[in-house]
Amino acid sequence: MATGALTLKPVPTVTVSRGCETSKLASKNAFACEQGSSLNCRGDGVGFGSVKSRRKLIAVVVARASAMTTVATPPPAITEDCKECIVELRTTRGCGLGVSRYPDFVYNAEGGGGSGKAVKMEDGRWRVQFDPAEVNIPDVGFHTTTLLGIPLPPPIRIQIVPESLEGVVDRETGKVEMNFKAGFYFSTGPLYRPPPLIVDTLLTTESAQGVFRGGSGSRLDADGNCKLVGVARLAPINDWFMDNFLMLPSDCLANMAANITFTL
Repeated sequence: MATGALTLKPVPTVTVSRGCETSKLASKNAFACEQGSSLNCRGDGVGFGSVKSRRKLIAVVVARASAMTTVATPPPAITEDCKECIVELRTTRGCGLGVSRYPDFVYNAEGGGGSGKAVKMEDGRWRVQFDPAEVNIPDVGFHTTTLLGIPLPPPIRIQIVPESLEGVVDRETGKVEMNFKAGFYFSTGPLYRPPPLIVDTLLTTESAQGVFRGGSGSRLDADGNCKLVGVARLAPINDWFMDNFLMLPSDCLANMAANITFTL
């Protein structure tokens, strides 16, 4: 070979075989080298070029692991010296609605409710007040209500629009009494929309009795579950069909299964 001639060395190749873990690792090393990464390619695996790089990698891994294992903490519970807090009311399954002398509707109000303000009184009970605009009560309709085991026909719907909800909760005895007022808007699609029925009653965990309808509730348990009942006297609404169909004036019995909790 002539003096000064350029000598070429063979370029190493990488052979990849399916099912061979060693070949897969070698292929990854070769790809990293071709991309000009900061990884040092060695025949026995992949290594990071400096201690500083390894420390950075460890810090990233630890940070991500910490984020993945973070557990959401529950809201703080109220203490004996707390004078004001947030009250949450959630309606659950097992509600009911009875109008006039007709059989009761079985009503699933799960997912309804809202939050309000609670202030501790001198006798230890709590005065609670909810913003009616923030209280949501599911409609009485095909998806939530049955009558004698049969779902309410789809055209029929009763929208419940709260006007006020406030009262007193005794957390020691579990007794609850709240004044509830709402408009019940009956409709059968766009064809018939009479004026609303106004329900104004005292919801209680004790007993409620009207002219011919009545019921009993149940007090708060350790988890905040209770049953509230109330009987309202429905007045005529000057709609011939509705006044005669419901035999107004008449009683309206409301059974509300609910969960009430207090948090800071």
